[in-house]
Amino acid sequence: MLDAFSEPTFRKTIAKYIDDGPNRDIILDLSKIDFIDSSGLGALVQLVKKAKEEGGSVQVVTNPRVTQTVKVVRLEKFLRLKQTLADAIADLGGEAG
Repeated sequence: MLDAFSEPTFRKTIAKYIDDGPNRDIILDLSKIDFIDSSGLGALVQLVKKAKEEGGSVQVVTNPRVTQTVKVVRLEKFLRLKQTLADAIADLGGEAG
């Protein structure tokens, strides 16, 4: 679940990785998440913007439930949704080349 309760910890953890990590390209595997609310969506948007500012990217591996929520607010392209981890990894490989 990525909601108002879990969002602050999630956002701080990923933001720290973007700031400190050796690689600014991040794949978030949310395929096991059964619920995401507006707080979670807001955190994802903030993290994508932060990664882009740092020269990186964020891709989100999702499931039908999360995809449906993201599509309701028309963020599926901005959040670069992927159906599988393999798809996300392949896309990162394409960016690097």
